[in-house]
Order: sequence, then structure tokens, then C-alpha cells
Amino acid sequence: MAAREQRQVAADTGLTKQRVVIEAVRLADREGVEGLSMRRLARELGAGAMSLYHYVASKEELLDAMIDVVFEEIELPPEDTAWQSAMRRRSISARQVLARHPWAIGLLDSRTAPGAAHLRHREAVTACLRRAGFSVLMATHANWLLDSLVYGYALQEANLPFDTADEFADMAEDVYLPQLPPGEFPYLNESAAALVAAGYDPAEEFIFGLDLALAALEPLRASA
Repeated sequence: MAAREQRQVAADTGLTKQRVVIEAVRLADREGVEGLSMRRLARELGAGAMSLYHYVASKEELLDAMIDVVFEEIELPPEDTAWQSAMRRRSISARQVLARHPWAIGLLDSRTAPGAAHLRHREAVTACLRRAGFSVLMATHANWLLDSLVYGYALQEANLPFDTADEFADMAEDVYLPQLPPGEFPYLNESAAALVAAGYDPAEEFIFGLDLALAALEPLRASA
């Protein structure tokens, strides 16, 4: 066996499916899922590209496993907690996880071969809503509504040009307000100035929308 082949075999022997998947998640976190390829992943692992196929048969299988890692990180709704508090905790956790893995936002519901963590998560959410008294159809409506809120906010948050209240204030003062002369855009100018003065934090919008959605769902549960 050539020396190069011996070195490659030695490098590949340290691989496991878990290591391959975790490294793929890290790579996607840094560069987005569009930067993920089996060849690129193999370079990150110091392995031969073909050796990865011993652990994942295709990129689609790899994506399924990566999404399962994401679902594993999301807190399940606690069973011993009122449904609104349980779903609130789960939704906040999902938002935090997607902030760490923004590449996953558009993939969570796209997989046709969900893994064990994915299925456990879906079962726990459905169980929480059904035990609370929601009908099957209404539990489905509630699940879609809350997921849409979480995913939509996570997508919007991932693309904002600021991350904190201070950065928002700087952006508003330096970028937005100069483009909003009060004579032409009186309401936008007023809003931007007032939000800066109030120390407005866009991150609070998620909790506002989440609590509003949970409160709106309660009468539908009771009517079921």
C-alpha cells in the first residue's frame, strides 16, 4: 500500500457517523448549507471523500441527520406544565436554536425521512396540545401557527442588519432617520425617533407575537 493510502486509512479510522454529522452542522453554521458538500466536509474531517459514504449514503441522508441534531437541541414542551407555558418554553427554545443554526430554518419541515429526535419532538408537541383539550384539527392549526411564528421570526432575525438594541439605535440614527425627512415621511420619522428614545429592542417582538398567539388559541381550546 502506498504511503499516501496508508495515511488516508489512518485518518479515516477515527470517523463515526456522529462525528461526520456534527462536523457538517458546524460547517453549515459557519458557511450556510449551500457551502456544504461531501468533498468539502471530507476536507474538514481530514478524510477521503468516498469514506464518508460509509456513514451517510448521500447528502440528503446527511441533511436528515443534521436536522435531527437541530431538533435534539430544542426543548420539548414539559409534560407537568400548563399548555401555554409549555408551548411558550418550546417556542422560545426553538427560536434560540435556529439563531445558532440559521441554515436549518427552511429545512425543518422539508425532510421526508425524519429522524428519531424529529419524531419525538413532533409527538411531544402534538401530545401537549391534545392533552390540553385541542381537537386533532385545532391542534394542527395551533402547531402550524406557532411554527410559522417561530420560523418567520427566526428568518427575519437572521437577516436584520443589527443584533442588539444599541445597534438598532445606531442604525436608526445614522441610516434610517436621514432617509426619512419629516415633511415627506412624518409617521416613519416619528416612529424611528420615538423608538430610539425609548431604547426599543426588536428582539422583544418575538415574545409579543408569541404571547398574543397563545392567548388567541386559548378560546379555541376551550371550545373544542
